[in-house]
Amino acid sequence: MKKELIGLSFDELQKELVSLGEKPFRAKQLWQWIYNKGETDFFKMSSLAKTFQTRLNELYTVTHPQIVTEQNSVDGTRKWLMSFQDQKQVECVYIPESDRGAVCISTQVGCAQGCRFCHTGTQKLSRNLTAGEIVGQFMSARDSYGEWPTPTDETRYLSNIVVMGMGEPLYNFENLKTALKILMNGDGIGISKRRITVSTAGRADVIPELADLGVKLAVSLHAPTNEIRDQIMPINHKFPLEVLMTACREYQKRCERRSFITMEYVLLKGINDSPKHAEQLMHLVDGLEVKFNLIPFHYWEGAPFEPASNNAIHQFAKILESNYFAAPIRKSRGEDIMAACGQLKSQFIKNK
Repeated sequence: MKKELIGLSFDELQKELVSLGEKPFRAKQLWQWIYNKGETDFFKMSSLAKTFQTRLNELYTVTHPQIVTEQNSVDGTRKWLMSFQDQKQVECVYIPESDRGAVCISTQVGCAQGCRFCHTGTQKLSRNLTAGEIVGQFMSARDSYGEWPTPTDETRYLSNIVVMGMGEPLYNFENLKTALKILMNGDGIGISKRRITVSTAGRADVIPELADLGVKLAVSLHAPTNEIRDQIMPINHKFPLEVLMTACREYQKRCERRSFITMEYVLLKGINDSPKHAEQLMHLVDGLEVKFNLIPFHYWEGAPFEPASNNAIHQFAKILESNYFAAPIRKSRGEDIMAACGQLKSQFIKNK
């Protein structure tokens, strides 16, 4: 069986080629063909010798996830259902802004966290994605937009990555680390670490390690007290809020430069949307440099919650802003194609 090259670190790729009797510099050539030019056919890698191309073709593959379906929202959001070699599937979303935008990638097939407001949480965890499958989602997104070879920072359209698709990234941390290092490598895809955000439901024991990667942190907070968070996010039983906030402080301590943490907050009618909750929230994050991302709840069939009213959301934001916290209300994107926050779920599972 041929070995997949996407997902190998640069050092691992170099070792593979040296084991074939090739010079170490060949690794950089091959890396650039795979990650800078997006080429999957060894025989089209024109700077490589014919004999080397043939040997690579005999032993290895370069595979991007298959795009099974592609949906386009009226607001420009694009969602893909992507399939891997074992036919497992995830959803991946591109959210455009005026001149650039972010690709939202997944780290697991399904999710074991069971957050009660999240559609993905109703799909049981099937498996972790490999580093190659995590990287491959971004590469398939680039295929869809024809953004090869890697453009400059000023001209690229797919400019940011948010790891907040399906699954809990920090329960697949080793593969995520390898994937992010590949995505950030300047000889290939070259996404700046300042343009990568990793979102976690709150695996506090791993959060500080994100600072060592230099990427931004977003925390799916959604509640100002343990009593409320216990009801809607099972992970809080293992990592209660006081433990989570300590981990966030450690993350900021270890960051090389000033780095605000984004606190994601879905407003649920009658659950976490009152002025009292806003006051409790400010007390909770005391001592941290944070900004809030207030998210209207996106309904999905069978959801046990209702969206907070517009008045409640705006009042909540006003309280935070009057106390000098940035608290923008996230504009819903891709809701018409079930691509908004908390709506992702593999189409295969939905159909089944």
